[in-house]
Amino acid sequence: MVEPGSGGRPHGIVTVMAVAGIVASLTQTLVVPLIGELPVLLGTSASNASWVVTATLLAGAVTTPVMGRLGDLYGKRRMMLVCTVPLVLGCVVCALAGSLAPMVIGRGLQGMGMGVIPLGISALRDVLPPDRLGPAIALMSSSMGIGGALGLPVAAGVAEYASWRALFWAAAVLSLAVGVLIRVLVPPTPAAARGRIDLVGALGLGAGLVCLLLGVSKGADWGWASGTTLGLLAAAAVILPVWGWWELRARDPLVDLRVTARPQVLLTNVASIVVGFSMFAQSLIVIQILQLPEATGYGLGQSMLAAGLWMAPSGLMMMVISPVGARLSAARGPKVTLIVGSLVMALGYGSSMLLLGSPFGLLIVTCLCAVGIGFAYGSMPALIMGAVPRSETGAANSFNTLMRSIGTTVSAAVVGVVLSQLTIDFGGRALPSEAGFRTGMLIGCGAALAAAAITLALPGRRDPEPVAVPAAAVEQH
Repeated sequence: MVEPGSGGRPHGIVTVMAVAGIVASLTQTLVVPLIGELPVLLGTSASNASWVVTATLLAGAVTTPVMGRLGDLYGKRRMMLVCTVPLVLGCVVCALAGSLAPMVIGRGLQGMGMGVIPLGISALRDVLPPDRLGPAIALMSSSMGIGGALGLPVAAGVAEYASWRALFWAAAVLSLAVGVLIRVLVPPTPAAARGRIDLVGALGLGAGLVCLLLGVSKGADWGWASGTTLGLLAAAAVILPVWGWWELRARDPLVDLRVTARPQVLLTNVASIVVGFSMFAQSLIVIQILQLPEATGYGLGQSMLAAGLWMAPSGLMMMVISPVGARLSAARGPKVTLIVGSLVMALGYGSSMLLLGSPFGLLIVTCLCAVGIGFAYGSMPALIMGAVPRSETGAANSFNTLMRSIGTTVSAAVVGVVLSQLTIDFGGRALPSEAGFRTGMLIGCGAALAAAAITLALPGRRDPEPVAVPAAAVEQH
C-alpha cells in the first residue's frame, strides 16, 4: 500500500500545487484588459473577438473531465505535467499571434491546461498525510480565485505600460516553471484505477458540452431565438442523456454516474453549479461599475488598472481565509463550511445594495464575497473526496470543477441578459443601468442562498473508509 506523504516535503508540495493553480487561473484573466482592443489588435469584429474568451471556456470544459480520468488511470502527477504542456504552448502561440485564428487556438490550448487544478487537488490526497490534507485542499481550491483576482491588475498594468505580448511571454515562463517544480518537488502519485479511457464517453461528453456551453455563452450574440442557438441547445438536450445512458453501461466509464448519483456527490455538484453562478455574477458587475464614467451618476470612473487594484484584495482575502475554512471543516465538517460560505456570499451581495456608490464600498462587497467563495471552494473537494473511493478521486473532482464552470457560464448569460435589457442612453450609447446592476447583484444573492439551502440537504458528517492502493499501481518517474 502506498502511504500518503511517503515522498516529498509537505510544505513544498502544497506550495507547488498552489502556485500551479494560481498560474493556471491567471492565464484565464490575461485577456480581460485586452477585450476592448482585441478587434483592432487582431483585425476582426468585436463579435468574432469574443471567441478568444469562448475558446478557453470550451476547451477547459471538454478536456478537464478527461484529464481527471486519465489522472486516476495513469497518475495525477503525470497528468499535471501533461497539462503544463498546452499551457506553455498556448501562451507562446498567443504571444506570436497577429490575427484571430492563432489567438483562438492559443487560448484553446490554455483552456486545456486548466485540468491541472482539479488534478492537483486530487493528488493532495495521495501525497500528503491526513492531518495536512484539509488546509492544503482549501489553499489549492482558493488558488483559482487568487490567480484571477491578482491577474487582473497585473495584466492591466502590463497592457497599459508595455506590449500586450509580454503578458503571454511571462505566462509561458511561469507555466514552464510550474512544470519544472511539479517534476522536481511533487512525488509520484498512485495510478489508483484500472481499465482504459472511455473514448466514446469522452467524445459524447465533449460534444454535449460544446453544444450546451456554446449555445449558452453565444446566445446573446446570435439571438436566443435564432436557429443556431436553439439547435445547439436541442442537440445538447439529446446528446447528454444519450451520453449518460452510455456511461451507465460502459465497462470503464469516463464518469461513474453511479458514484456521482450518491447523495453527497450529487448534491455537492448541484450546489457547485449554483455557487459558480453566484461567484461569477459579482465579478461581471463590479468591474463595470468601477469603470463606467462618473457622469452616469453611478459609475466610478476608474481606469482598468485602478479597477483591478480595487478588486485585487479579494484574491488575497481568499488566501488568508482558506486555513480558517479548513479548521472549520475539521471541527464541524465541510458541509457546515459550505453553508457558511454560501451565507457569507449572500451577505456580500446583500451589502451591495448599500455600498455600490464608492470604490471602498465595492471593496467591502468583493472581500465579503471572496471570504464566502474561499469557504465554499475549499469545502467542495473535501465533500467529494469524502464520498468517493481513491480510484475515482481525479474524475470526481474534475467533474465537480466542470459543474462550477457550467454555473459561471450560465451566470454570464443571465447577467448579460439582465444588463442588456436594463439600460440607459449615455451619449448615444446604451449602457447598463444602476437598476440592472442592482438586479444582477440580487440574483447573485438569491443564488448564494439557494446554494446554502441545497447544502442543508447533504447527508450528515461521516468519515470515509480508507481505500487501499496496491504498491504496483504507483507511477514511475
